[in-house]
Formats: sequence, structure tokens, C-alpha cells
Amino acid sequence: MQRFVIRRLGALAVTLLFSSFVIYGAMYLAPGTPESFLVQGRTVSPEVLASIRAQYGLDDPFLLRYWHWLTGVLTGDLGESLTTRQDVASLLASRIPTTAWLTAYAALLIVVFGVVAGVVAGLRGGLLDTAVLLGSSVGFAIPTFFAALLLMSVFSVTLGWFPVFGAGSGFSDRILHLTLPAVALALPAAAVVARITRTAVVEERDTEHVSVALARGVPWRTVARRHIVRNAMLPVTTIVGVNIAALVAGATVVEHAFTLDGVGALLINAVQQKDFAVVQAVALVLVAVFGVVNLVIDVLYAVIDPRVQLGGESA
Repeated sequence: MQRFVIRRLGALAVTLLFSSFVIYGAMYLAPGTPESFLVQGRTVSPEVLASIRAQYGLDDPFLLRYWHWLTGVLTGDLGESLTTRQDVASLLASRIPTTAWLTAYAALLIVVFGVVAGVVAGLRGGLLDTAVLLGSSVGFAIPTFFAALLLMSVFSVTLGWFPVFGAGSGFSDRILHLTLPAVALALPAAAVVARITRTAVVEERDTEHVSVALARGVPWRTVARRHIVRNAMLPVTTIVGVNIAALVAGATVVEHAFTLDGVGALLINAVQQKDFAVVQAVALVLVAVFGVVNLVIDVLYAVIDPRVQLGGESA
């Protein structure tokens, strides 16, 4: 297990290196230039434009600029924002807590409502199974931005139960402010997880080894816990991990709708203003999150089922 984790961390480092090059290059291939934004459409002399390009190193060769940026990232220097002239690392540090709270809250909702509802529906069947299938279909069909508007209209404007704007301060106030954004963010993912969990549980419930265990007098609770639910968790772990990793990217829409000062809102503003350093830093953070979540999923495979082979070695 230790060797496997070390290999995966090395692969993650290579992935981040390659992704950083692609992200850095893609920004320079996009329409517009940083200096055109800095002058705000005003007519400036060639001398002023040349001084701006020299100040930000825009006259250096592309590979040299990338190397300077990469070495800065490795030392914790993510550059300086072109719009606010603030350190990008400081900007991210002030925005990450809101996004982390939001995604953690949404991930908890996905696990509690998605996995639990799928397991119960798969084991019980009947009307409960039908209700979960119907609810998952409706939840998956509702786009995140529409769910956010609907939740705000009903629970904030009409009923006044939850605040509309801001992330709150303190634990209880933050939970209150982030409930509606977390529900809107988790709704489509929870619907997918519930349906896949239900399908996996039903398939395991109908297998031969479950019938043999019941025929031998093994209690239903033991069979359900050790043979059905545990075996069904392998595909469920994959889909839960993928959806939790996608929450960071999906939080962009929700943060914009609820006016949250998170990483997603920062990314939208940076793209609109062509703030290279901020866009590159946020994109790199998103890639890192996906890589770490994939590593956690692989490790969970071995925890759930030790028969799983990790990198050609038995766990």
C-alpha cells in the first residue's frame, strides 16, 4: 500500500507538471492580451506599452516565462494579480475556506442522501424504491443554476428561512448561509449517486452467494451488511469520488448565484478580466483536487475489498 501511494503521488506530480504547462499556454492562446486589459482601452504610446510589457515580463520567450512562473509556484509564489495587484496566494487563501465549506457540506449531503437512499431503496424495494427512482430522475434533470434560483425563491424570498447572500461567520451561521447553496450544488450528484447505489445493491442482492447465505440461516442483517452493501460499495465509491471532485468546478455557478466569495467566483472574474496569474493558479488547484480525490478512491478500494489489486500488488 505504501509503495502504491508513493507511485500515485509521483504520477500526480507529473500530471500537475503537464497540466501546468497546458494551462499556462492556453491562457496565451486565448483572444486578447494582458496589456490591452491593463490600458483599459485607452490609447497609449508605444513607449508606455513597452514599459508595461517589460514590467510584467511579457517580452520574454514563452518557455522562459513559463519557467519563471513554475519555479515561483514551487516556492509558493503564485504571482501577482493584474487587476488588484495583490498576491495570488493571498487571494486564494481568503477564498478557499468558503469553497471548502461549501463543497464539504455538499459532499456530506451527497453521501447521506445519495448513498443512504440508494442502499435503503435497493434493500427494501417496493414503494420506497419507486420513490427513490422518481426523485433521482427529477433531481438529475434539474440544472444547478435553476435549482439555486428555485431554492432562493421558495426558502429565502417566500418563506424567509435562509439568507440569500454571503457565507456567514462562525459555525452555526455559516451552516445556515451555506445550506441552500450546498443543496443546489449536491442535488444532481446526489440523484446520480442514489440511482447507481440502488442498482449496485439490487445486483448484489440477487447474486447466488447471497441466496446461499440466506439458505444456510445467516441473518438478513449480516448478509446485507457483509455481502450486499460492502460488495456494492466499489462502484459507488468511484461515482461518489468523481462527483465530489466535480463539486469544486460546479461550485462556480452556485457561488455566483448566491454571491459567495469563493474560488469559483474568483475564477469567473479572473477569466473575464484576463487575469492570467489568478486563472492559472485556480486551474492548477482544481487539477490537484481531482488528482488527490482519485488517489483517495484507489486507497478506499483496498479498504473496502482487500482482494483489489493496487498497481499489480495485492492490497
